[in-house]
Amino acid sequence: MAEQRVSERPRRGVVDPRLLHYARATRTFIGASIGLGFIGALLILAQAWLLAYVIAAALAAGEGLAQLRVALAALTAVVLARAAVAWVSEVAASRCCARAKRQLRASLLAQVAALGPGRLSEQRTGEIGVLATRGIDALDGYFSLYLPQLMLAAIVPAAVLVVVFSQDWVSGAIILITLPLIPLFMALVGAATSERTAAELRVLQRLADHFMDVVGGLETLKVFGRAKAQIRVIREVSERYRVAALSTLRLTFLSSLVLEVLATISVALVAVAVGLRLLGAGIGLRSALLVLLLAPEAYLPLRALGANYHASAEGVAAAEQAFAVLQTPLPARGRRTAIPDPSITGVAVEDLTVRYPGRAGCALERVSLCVHAGEVLAVTGPSGCGKSTLLSVLLAFTAPASGSVRVGDAQLADLDPDAWRARVTWVPQHPHLFAATIADNVRLGGADASDERLWEAIVAAGLEHVVAARPEGLNTLLGERGVGLSAGERHRVALARAFVRDAPLLLLDEPTSGLDGETEQQVIAAVARLTAGRTAVVIAHRPALSELADRVVAFGPSRVAA
Repeated sequence: MAEQRVSERPRRGVVDPRLLHYARATRTFIGASIGLGFIGALLILAQAWLLAYVIAAALAAGEGLAQLRVALAALTAVVLARAAVAWVSEVAASRCCARAKRQLRASLLAQVAALGPGRLSEQRTGEIGVLATRGIDALDGYFSLYLPQLMLAAIVPAAVLVVVFSQDWVSGAIILITLPLIPLFMALVGAATSERTAAELRVLQRLADHFMDVVGGLETLKVFGRAKAQIRVIREVSERYRVAALSTLRLTFLSSLVLEVLATISVALVAVAVGLRLLGAGIGLRSALLVLLLAPEAYLPLRALGANYHASAEGVAAAEQAFAVLQTPLPARGRRTAIPDPSITGVAVEDLTVRYPGRAGCALERVSLCVHAGEVLAVTGPSGCGKSTLLSVLLAFTAPASGSVRVGDAQLADLDPDAWRARVTWVPQHPHLFAATIADNVRLGGADASDERLWEAIVAAGLEHVVAARPEGLNTLLGERGVGLSAGERHRVALARAFVRDAPLLLLDEPTSGLDGETEQQVIAAVARLTAGRTAVVIAHRPALSELADRVVAFGPSRVAA
């Protein structure tokens, strides 16, 4: 997938261009915010002018309600219009935020799927889960509070300065000099806030990781009497998260106080200057009132921007992590979709070498072997000699450092991975079953499989007695990772998937691992039915499984013993 190059540097204080790229709804929202910001600025000026006019006319000219009826009606209309603009801005923020989060989450999950399990082996499941849910949801503050205020902070102070300078250049100069102090302090505080918020998010992700690990391994922890110790660990991580969150909140409140004090002092300077000039008749009453009414409006958007920055900091930190995943280079991807049939052409592995980043030595070194058409090839060898790595290469999850895999006249690297995997059935050593029904788990092999085809696969896998023993049958709901089934039954569900898929190339990674003798014989019988007439590569530790093969290849510590 071609990836458009976007800036990799985080942009603080402006709209991150990566957000515009991965969440296109942001562009619409920014356009609407700019338009609403201009309208809001004009309404602020109109409201201040009308207020100054009404007060000056009432105090200086002695005009009553009858004479000011039109001005008061216009002032009421302006106030209602400002309320309407604020409501429209909130509605636009809510709707665009929902679309932007949906687009960003879809882009993130699509990238995770494109990277595959090999590229994300160092990214823990809890981190991705928190990032795709809580992290991206935290962008609500960025869209609903920070971005609209950013547009107002760019438009309103400039418009106010123009009007104030036209009425009193001294007040305009004071505002012009003091106004940059607020962004300066915002930048200083924002740097510390971003670091603390990122640290807080990392602590939350570690908490989610550890909690998922504890829940997933609760049986083991109970057996070995370590459950209470893990509770203490979770309590300690939770305490670190509490401390980090309170530290961020403390900084938020202190920074808000600093900004309020700066804005208050600046407005006070303007008020003193205007008051002195008003006493000396250096400025008219209406102009003085207009300046005093507009001076707070010049600082208000920047003060609100500083306060709302903290509300958006968690979402920005999560977006940074999401962009790190989104900008991870994708593995080279073949484009050929005309896939040779491996049941006719076979598969040839030539001088294959695989290295994993951060590991010494090679997982596979100069391995060569050939899987003939219609042959069942068993690969044996000690743990760690690269048997599962071979299957990962054949599944196009792992790219070799050198060497090649050929399917007929095509190199595996030139084939489209999705088109190639459609011709492959994989039964892993530890099949993953989802929290769904037995039928749904089997249908992963073929979503459009008929009920008749599904039952044939169940029978072929030797799972019919297991299904018949449950009142709901195929609609029996399983827990996460297949809770409710034994290890042998989970293996047979994986074999039933393979029967439903009916692909020409079978890759089986120790399908009898961890089974007792009786269950092993049942699974081996199902494997024999599955491999009949198909091209298959079987990773085998046990002799009974190797006996099903037409040929056995032994892996040594570093390469194949051909």
